[in-house]
Amino acid sequence: MSYSKIAHEGLWKNNPAMVQLLGLCPLLATSSTVINATGMALATLVVVVLTNVLVSLIRSHTRKEVRIPIFVMIIAAAVTAVELFMNAYLHELFLRLGIFIPLITTNCMILGRAEAFASKNTVQRAAFDGLMMGAGFGVVLIALGALREALGQGTLLAGADMLFGAAAANWTITLVPGFEGWLLAALPPGAFIGLGFLVAGKQWLDQRAQQKAQRAPASAVTGEASAR
Repeated sequence: MSYSKIAHEGLWKNNPAMVQLLGLCPLLATSSTVINATGMALATLVVVVLTNVLVSLIRSHTRKEVRIPIFVMIIAAAVTAVELFMNAYLHELFLRLGIFIPLITTNCMILGRAEAFASKNTVQRAAFDGLMMGAGFGVVLIALGALREALGQGTLLAGADMLFGAAAANWTITLVPGFEGWLLAALPPGAFIGLGFLVAGKQWLDQRAQQKAQRAPASAVTGEASAR
């Protein structure tokens, strides 16, 4: 599989959040704001890349009978490293995300990529696959966070200092002055509704692209017949 195809699979065609619908627990629970979503997206990205690289490195030394427990231990080790880093350097954001950081261990996307791709490919391809899958998941997470924050609070980038430091304390963007937000968008049902709109938008774009591709050969045939 070429690198361009790996990128297309992770970012769009086989997006873990909008196509496979994996990792919905952190996706829906931590997407209340852009900063929360970005923190979870970066944590997940680092874990899936580390896991893919380590699994690829040991793929020729891992017996099939015990590969799944070994993969889970690798994922847990990567999550622990990310958790300790966030607790030390991004403590406020770490507290905000809470239990959902260690729960990255149970994200089926990470174990699925380790089993389906990293255990069968080189380190370079495994790392790139992890990067694209993590980025695809993260883009959806951040988009959902932006949608929910805009509708639920009327702002964007609230609490940016938790992730980017004191220099980002004034990054908050107020979209509509005086708008107190819609409570539904901030609640869990709002996350389901927002994800539904994102999935529907992707389906609409895919169908439109498919229809356009189907019309192209017909137009070519018509043009060739006219030329004759």
